[in-house]
Amino acid sequence: MIDTYHWCRIIRMAKLTLSVNERVVERAKRYAKAQGTSVSGLVERMLDLAAAPRERPGETPRVLAKLRGSLKQGSVSDYRKYLEQKYR
Repeated sequence: MIDTYHWCRIIRMAKLTLSVNERVVERAKRYAKAQGTSVSGLVERMLDLAAAPRERPGETPRVLAKLRGSLKQGSVSDYRKYLEQKYR
């Protein structure tokens, strides 16, 4: 029998560029490998958890609560300067 009908599912993927400390990237790669996934998969899962609907409106997602305060050394103006230099 010849299969004359093929079903195809196309998943659109967006590209995202992040600036992350090299040591964090290396640790993330090791962790991802141990978990049988990729760093992209880890980031996608974290973003999905952060953006998931919550039972109580206004509640901070647990994944974001764990990250809170992790960027104390940076500032918005420093990041803007970085982006301006990067995209000149």
